[in-house]
Amino acid sequence: MRPLSYVRAESVEDAIAFVSADPHSAFLAGGTTEVDLVRLGVERPDLLVDINRLPLDLVEELPGGGLRIGALARMSDVAHEPIVRERYPGISQALLLGASEQLRNMASIGGNLCQRTRCAYFRDDLSPCNKREPGSGCSALEGLNRGHAILGTSESCIATHPSDLAVPLVAFDAVVHTIGPGGARSLAIDDFYLLPGETPEVEHPLEHGELIAAIELPPLALARDSLYLKFRDRQSYEFALVSVLAAVEVRDGAIADVRLGLGGVGTKPWRARRAEAELLGAPATAASFAAAAAAELEPAQLREHNAFKRPLAERAIVRGLTAALRGGGRMNGALP
Repeated sequence: MRPLSYVRAESVEDAIAFVSADPHSAFLAGGTTEVDLVRLGVERPDLLVDINRLPLDLVEELPGGGLRIGALARMSDVAHEPIVRERYPGISQALLLGASEQLRNMASIGGNLCQRTRCAYFRDDLSPCNKREPGSGCSALEGLNRGHAILGTSESCIATHPSDLAVPLVAFDAVVHTIGPGGARSLAIDDFYLLPGETPEVEHPLEHGELIAAIELPPLALARDSLYLKFRDRQSYEFALVSVLAAVEVRDGAIADVRLGLGGVGTKPWRARRAEAELLGAPATAASFAAAAAAELEPAQLREHNAFKRPLAERAIVRGLTAALRGGGRMNGALP
């Protein structure tokens, strides 16, 4: 058994200093992913820095109608927050569909965004995995790849990103606020997630010791009718085969604004920008939705076991847009 040190930080400055001083250290919040990976031997920190006492758990309304969610706010608390349910119901739905109640009560918002892939080859230290051991190869390319990505892939990695929450955040242009050894900075969430390319082990542009402090959501009128749908092998707690965040605004029969995010199909939370571009100005019809969905999935890289994801994702987009058009989160309620 490997020795492991633990320290509880009492301030943001202390937390950053502890982690920055040790290249083999990591932050610990809810621990719902980190502890699993340490037990599996996939991650091998020498020091875990507990950040749960830091004052980063508030959900605050911003001037103009936006929202700031502290990185240590718990998934359950944010999902049931009235202002989240009213202004961004798709976020509430994604959180409630993202984990069992017990996990939601522990897991933090920042930790959810930073969770590692559930690719079985990544979590099995006997299998080659470029994300876990750069240069060793990707077992999923020719292995069992039913749950793997079809968008944003490379010959180095086809693992999907598992976060449900990240899908609406990407669709809504959220901003990630961090504090690190170099001070505070802000990152558009779509830039926070990196495509695997030839370096799948590098998932975020964070430096060692840089801590997520909060997520900021801009005011967005159409988000009030947003909807998150999740398609999975079973209705109890399970990761998405395909998920979709849809929000649409129609004026005079034509689509004036639209936001689409996809989960379960990309190596990062996927903003469906091709589909959005196809839909702007188009009639709000099932035919328009289907054409946009086909355009988005056209570049998909299909493999032996995951080819079904393309038609499933296309149908999910049509269904999501149709439901959002009918009232989205307000009609269906924020609770799934």
